[in-house]
Parts: sequence; structure tokens; C-alpha cells
Amino acid sequence: MGSDAHVIVVGARADALAAARELVEELEARWSRFRPTSDVSVMNALAGRPVRVAPSTLALVERAIAGVAISGGRYDPTVLGAVISAGYDRSFERLDPADVPTDPMLRSGADEILTDRSAGTVELPAAVGFDPGGIGKGFAADLVVERLILDGAEGACVNLGGDVRVEGQAPDGGAWAVGIRDPFEPATTTVAGLRSGAVATSTRTRRTLGAPAARRHHLIDPSSGRPAWNGLASATVIAAEGWQAEVLAKAAFVAGPGHGIDLLERASVDGLTVDDRGTVRSTAGFGRFSSRTIGSHGSSAGPR
Repeated sequence: MGSDAHVIVVGARADALAAARELVEELEARWSRFRPTSDVSVMNALAGRPVRVAPSTLALVERAIAGVAISGGRYDPTVLGAVISAGYDRSFERLDPADVPTDPMLRSGADEILTDRSAGTVELPAAVGFDPGGIGKGFAADLVVERLILDGAEGACVNLGGDVRVEGQAPDGGAWAVGIRDPFEPATTTVAGLRSGAVATSTRTRRTLGAPAARRHHLIDPSSGRPAWNGLASATVIAAEGWQAEVLAKAAFVAGPGHGIDLLERASVDGLTVDDRGTVRSTAGFGRFSSRTIGSHGSSAGPR
């Protein structure tokens, strides 16, 4: 998934970490848009026709469609054409900032995606590409935690590229401590303590491309089809599940400084935003999760 995986398990079987690694690799093989044999790559290649996919892929697409609704359209999994046009046509570590972005001639069309549970198929509209992007990391973290708990773990913390999902007890028996990083500095500024749930951050200050005068990033505003530049540096969300946190963090970022927090309040989740001046705004309920110091057991929801 183009990022590191960090897994902490409490009270689990000896092979728990190996099982977690195997599941992450399995999901990567199914969802990566950079692997030609993945479900996502085949869906994109055969857009306009139904494609039989793994149950986990069908579940991912269903959540992506739901994400469009809960975000008011500020999240859209079919902005792949705009992502490629911004220069993100391969995994980030392989990108050359000097390359000229190409136009893949893809349109958006999330409302036209067809899923069939009985047949196990997904049909993308013609000339539409599906990008699992951040929601893939969030949902993968959900699935790994779910597997670990079902296999008998007393607690689990999974961090996939900055999307953190926790469940059950931490090693010290208390809440899990999830650090939220400053979008401008490589330091943790806030810590969220939670026993069950997820934390995700979207930011434009990491994984950028181009010279300062022509800077590009991968967070696309679906309304314009271009990277969102609205005065917001990052948005962090705490939600029940990783896929929800990821979708709403991106939506709050796209909504901008004046509307991001309102969007989170309407979605009944908590979070915070940081604007270009370093001003932090948070939802009314965010304080119940936050503390000043990070504990010894947790992970960081770092900007990506």
C-alpha cells in the first residue's frame, strides 16, 4: 500500500503478527492500482463491464460509495483521472517530480458504480477509474484488527500509512494513545486516547510534487477535479472505523477552514483542522479524546 505497517497485539496467539502481515499482503494484492492483476486494476481495465471480485473488494467499493454520501460528495473514489493528471501515476517512492503529468482521459462517476452481492461483481462506468487511495488503508486496518480480535487477541492497534485503528485493551490495560502530528513539523502535537475506534489525517504538506511555484498534491477536490488549495494544511478525524475516519478526514480537508469542522459535526464524529497559519480548530467533543503527552503504547496518525 506504499507505506509502512505498524501492528501491536495484546494477549494473542504466537502467530498473530504473521497472520496480520499475510492479510495486509493479501489486501495489497487485491486493491493496488499499481498491480495489473489486482481486482482494482482489472475493474479499471474493464470499466463498462461487470467484474467478479473478492468479497473484501466488493466491501471496499460499497464503503467507498457510502463515503460519497456521508461526505456530501467531498470524497469521491472516482477522481483517479485527476490524481494521475496531478502526477501520481505510480507509487510515491517511484515518482519523479520533473515528469510532466499526463491526462488519462478518465471522468468521475461514483454514482454510476454498480455492485451485485449475489454475483460478487463490480461494474465501473465506461471511462471511469476507481482509486482505493486512503480508504483502502483505513478499511484494511479495520479488517486486520477485526481478524486479530476474532482470533482471540485481547487488544490490537494497526497503523497503515497513518490510518490507525484500535480495539480492546492496550498493553497497560488502559486506552490506546494515538499521536497526531503537526503538518509542518515532524513532531506529535496532540494525543488522542481511545479504547475502540480509528484516527486518520489528510494533509497537503506531505507527498507533494513540483517546484514551490507549481506545487501539486494528491488530495483532489471533486468539484474542480484539481488538488484542493483552500488555506487548510491538514484535517484529522476520530471515527468508529478506519474507512470512515479516512473518508471524513479527506472531506473535511476539501471543505476547507470555514466548513471542515461543521462537516465533521454534522457527521457526528470528532476531529481537528490546522490551517496554513497554524491555527487549530476542533469539534466540540474532541477534548474528551485529547491529552498532552503520548503514552508508551500507541501509534501516530501521521500526515500522508
